[in-house]
Amino acid sequence: MKKGSTSRRCSCRNPATGTAYGKSCPKLTNRRHGAWSVFQELEPRQDGTRRRFRRSGFATSTEANEELGKVRALLSIPEEDDAAGRLAISDLLEECSTKKEPLPDYDETRRRFKVGEPLNSKTTVGEWLDEWLAGRKRLRRTGVARYEVDIRVHLRPHLGHIRLDKLRVHHINAMFDAINEQNIEIEEQNAQRRAAIAELKEIPWKGAENRACRKQLKAAIDQMPPFRRITGLNTQPHIKATLRAALNVAIAQQRMPNFNPAEHVELLPGTKPKALVWTDERVARWQETGEKPSPVMVWTPEQTGCFLDHIEHHRLKVMWRLIALRGLRRGEGCGPRWVDHDYASSSLAVATQLVQDGWEVIEGAPKTNSGIRVIALDAETNEELKAHREQQERDRLEWGDAWVETGRIFTEEDGSLLHPGKVSDLFERLVAEAGLPPIRLHDLRHGAATLMLAAGVDVKVVSETLGHSDTRITRDIYQAVLDDLARAAAEAVVQLVPRTRGQRHLHAVPDQTAG
Repeated sequence: MKKGSTSRRCSCRNPATGTAYGKSCPKLTNRRHGAWSVFQELEPRQDGTRRRFRRSGFATSTEANEELGKVRALLSIPEEDDAAGRLAISDLLEECSTKKEPLPDYDETRRRFKVGEPLNSKTTVGEWLDEWLAGRKRLRRTGVARYEVDIRVHLRPHLGHIRLDKLRVHHINAMFDAINEQNIEIEEQNAQRRAAIAELKEIPWKGAENRACRKQLKAAIDQMPPFRRITGLNTQPHIKATLRAALNVAIAQQRMPNFNPAEHVELLPGTKPKALVWTDERVARWQETGEKPSPVMVWTPEQTGCFLDHIEHHRLKVMWRLIALRGLRRGEGCGPRWVDHDYASSSLAVATQLVQDGWEVIEGAPKTNSGIRVIALDAETNEELKAHREQQERDRLEWGDAWVETGRIFTEEDGSLLHPGKVSDLFERLVAEAGLPPIRLHDLRHGAATLMLAAGVDVKVVSETLGHSDTRITRDIYQAVLDDLARAAAEAVVQLVPRTRGQRHLHAVPDQTAG
């Protein structure tokens, strides 16, 4: 390796000639005068021209020698016979010298050199997330869309400017702290807008003074931020998971050190709503206040039967029946094909579903691998599917050339695909028509699980029917329902044991002292 050197120079000039003194300045005898510089000969460029690493401005020779030592350490990374390696390190040092940038970290540069990464890579987190997302196109569109939202709304604004190899745990913690602070601000702004709208409703329309007051309040409302949703504690783990997945790929491709900072971020615990049954007491409370006891509510068997009776003559009654009794998801209920129905074995294969991407309807695989399953059908449902197919054949003949052939079991009247969003809206209207307490369409699937559990079906069978990957998921979702069933079982056991309370006086020993 060619030897480098340090020297001390100043900017003093000879007043007589105006030329710089250089090393002959008489003040250089003072050790504090001037500044120290570093010079190190580098490997010649590919065209053979010479080049040096130069850096000045050091206050002491110790500082200059430390800098020279770092330069020489970096130059020693390649082997003596590795001409390409020495050239790459020299290119890196020349760039640092020209742009007056700090020297790169020795350990990180050595790691990059050993694994063949670019030595001067300055890829930011935002640039890597874009590159990573572009490589996820083979995934389901809904999954990619969710990744895209996490990156666009949260990860890129908070972390995008940070160099990928410089990302640390405290950067990610700061992002979630900022999200939680913004949540507080959003809730306050929503509350202010809600209060203003309520105040506006209380102001009468008649009267010049009232009209002026309404106009002023409307103008104030227009200036307020619109209603916004917060990024809740149940959403934040998904943001973390998106970042963790992207960084794992970066580590696998040796684009960053073998440490994933997202793995070591601790979030505030979220709360998953438990499924509760619409008991008589809860129904009465809802009728009084209009509030649901839980976001996830489940009908009793009697309420489910009332709904099925109400839609007995509905065109999609078999679809509602499959969701209510066999626990299909919304997209799975909209998406089965006739090739998936086996009348002879009374079964239906769940192999595809229709999902909503924005407002567009796309076909995709079930939510998970365990979602691909075959469910058994009861005799009544199997026969109703047969009758439904016969009715669909009559509809096809009636529509003629206007019929849209999709091969689906459940379709619009012209044979076109069902829209999952419209199906949810239709379900809400049917529930209201039936006079039943409100549930979501997905809660109808929860009701199927409740019915199976109440009927004594083993949890493993229930889990497989619903398409859960593990019985722990089933137990976690339906723990409240399982608790209700356990209490019912306890009551049933008590009823089986004969007791003679209240009749003990018939067998008591007579009081011999009684008069």
